[in-house]
Amino acid sequence: MRIYFLTIAFLTNYIFTNAQNNFVTTKGHQFFIEKNSYNFIGANYWYGGLLALQKDKRRGKQRLITELNFLQKQGVNNLRVLVGAEGVGEISGVKRVRPALQPTKGNFDEKILESLDFLLLEMSKRKMVAILYLSNNWEWSGGFMQYLNWNGLMVDSILKRKLTWEEQRDYTSKFYNCENCKQDYEKQLRYILAHTNIYSKIKYTDEPAIMSWEIANEPRPMRPTAIDAYKKWILETGTLIKSIDKNHLVTIGLEGSIGTEQSDELFKEINTPKVFDYLTIHIWPKNWGWFSDTTITTSLPTIIKKSQDYILSQEKIALALNKPLVIEEFGLPRDKHSFAVTSTTNARDIYYEVIFDALLRSKKANSSIAGANFWAYAGIAKPLQNQLFWKYGDDFMGDPPQEEQGLNAVFNTDISTWKIITTYLKKLRK
Repeated sequence: MRIYFLTIAFLTNYIFTNAQNNFVTTKGHQFFIEKNSYNFIGANYWYGGLLALQKDKRRGKQRLITELNFLQKQGVNNLRVLVGAEGVGEISGVKRVRPALQPTKGNFDEKILESLDFLLLEMSKRKMVAILYLSNNWEWSGGFMQYLNWNGLMVDSILKRKLTWEEQRDYTSKFYNCENCKQDYEKQLRYILAHTNIYSKIKYTDEPAIMSWEIANEPRPMRPTAIDAYKKWILETGTLIKSIDKNHLVTIGLEGSIGTEQSDELFKEINTPKVFDYLTIHIWPKNWGWFSDTTITTSLPTIIKKSQDYILSQEKIALALNKPLVIEEFGLPRDKHSFAVTSTTNARDIYYEVIFDALLRSKKANSSIAGANFWAYAGIAKPLQNQLFWKYGDDFMGDPPQEEQGLNAVFNTDISTWKIITTYLKKLRK
């Protein structure tokens, strides 16, 4: 009987550890899994690690399984996911993501990582890998502003009200010179990397279903006065992650040269150290003011030209550093700027083809663009009628709480978009 149970335990562990047992690595400006080059079209699925927390399994674990099965059928095997939010309550006038990994300063809710465990387990079964980002420059998951609040640099009344852009720049830039804030971030980082999956019994630092760690989502200096402290913190944090975790790739999580106080020179400089394995860029035509008309179609040629030029400029930097480049966020609203799940996506589909063409061109030319993650996957969720913004208790979807639900989301029912994704995935794998 003892031998029987030992055999079952061995086989169970073997299944878990061999579902996906090869780490993603880099060689020059390419990704590899074992000896095979790895080029991917993936999805931003930031809420994926939170779904298993739902008491209603249809909205939780069953939804997660349904969505992963759908993605697997399309050929998608790379997902970019938020590890956990910081703090609770409204922040900068919006309802932040909840529940939080660190609801109060220095106190962690282990159930959040146990929910992420379930996602990683299910991804492993499907030979998918996750890009996990550890915090956020932006308020919708707490991020740097919450650390400032906990350490007395941002009082509750200011944290909660809607900040102007200049106020947000002023406050967020203080993070890099706040030693206590950075120490609090480090505590969360160490807590995450020390975690062991409750299902597979694999420590996160040994988990092949994790492709890489990102320092944060879109960390920016925000003000010129913060640049030196920003560069120092970025390097120190990347070095710390590598000292703890010898198996996984590390990247910063940047938008590229575009962003407050960023430039080609700064983008190249902070990505140069060996602790950073690859570069990332994000492209946001709407947020960057590349169009203003609601039809979108009249501005589409401009959007395409600006995006292509930006990609080429960042690709050259990655080539100069001999590292892979991932276009890990890009999106466009639905036609006529509609939020309805039934509305068409003609302009978006054309735009996706432009991004995927760049990826395919790069592969054929042995250039540096190795992956692209569209923003964002919404699966089987549906926007609520007569309600633009997310509220507590609503289903998560691709659009975070501060944005209109349905703005950039790609639903399972967006057949034309999925046809483009699957077509390019097949071309990439030839």
